[in-house]
Parts: sequence; C-alpha cells; structure tokens
Amino acid sequence: MSRAFVKEGDQEEQPFIPPRADLPMNVPNYVTPNGLDELKNEKQELIESRQEVIDTQKDAEKRKSLALIEGKLQLLQERLNNAKPIDLKTQPTDKIKFGAHIELKLNGKSKQNFQIVGVDEADVMKGKIAFTSPLAKKLINKEEKDIVELNLKDRTQRFEVISFNYADK
Repeated sequence: MSRAFVKEGDQEEQPFIPPRADLPMNVPNYVTPNGLDELKNEKQELIESRQEVIDTQKDAEKRKSLALIEGKLQLLQERLNNAKPIDLKTQPTDKIKFGAHIELKLNGKSKQNFQIVGVDEADVMKGKIAFTSPLAKKLINKEEKDIVELNLKDRTQRFEVISFNYADK
C-alpha cells in the first residue's frame, strides 16, 4: 500500500540505531580472542532480546523494538563478518603489537596499564585502548624502556614502556 493512504498519526518514526565504534575505511577489524567472544555474546544477547520482544510486547512497541534490535544485529554481524582474530601467542615478544598488555610510566611518575585491542573492545576505564587510537599507534613497534610522546591539545604526555606481554588476562 502506498504511504499516501496512511493516516499521519499511523506513521511510525524509525528508531535511532547507534553506530558501532569507529573503524576507519580499509582498516582491518582486528580483534583479540576475548573481543571475538564478546562480539558473539553480544549477538546472542540481541537474539534473546528479540525473542523476548516478540513474546511480550504489543504491536506498535514490538515493531519499534524489533527495528532497533534488527538494526543493531545487522551492524554487529558486519563486524563479525569482517573480524580478524589475532592469536596473541603468535605475537613477537620483542616489540609491542596488537593485543599487548603494556605497563607504562606516565611523565616519569605514575604507572598505568593498557592493552591494545580492537575498536569494539576498547574501554579506557578498563585499560583497553583501540589499536586505532593515537596512543596505541605510538606504542606499536616500541620496546621496553622506549619513550613515547603524545601531543595533546594543551600539553605533551611522556610515556615510558616499563614492560609488556601477551598473556590472556
């Protein structure tokens, strides 16, 4: 049926589907084994939510909720289809690469720990930084005792690499 014959009040607003974390064009979607598991778990949770919506909600709400879930599932499936898992056991032990857990000294004082992970896994509050982030880009190929400078808007941060490893944590 043509939309011209639908009452104005019957038209439903399409839900806003939040975008996934930014992955630049033509950049592989590297993920740690843990990150791949998290993506698969997220997909399973969305599938379960979809079924719950089908079982419990009324028609108008059901359509909106299902459209949101389906949109999220589509974006997630694209990420899963393009995921390139990196086996951390095969990473070199002499240079920092994707998946490394790194202990840094900030400006010669406090210590911070980070892991370089995929864009969907990144969470600074958990010490996980995306491989596409400025700090991660500076750390790639560095070794213990190397100094990295990160220019921020109003200052420069100096990081010294104390240690790194690829242990599953």
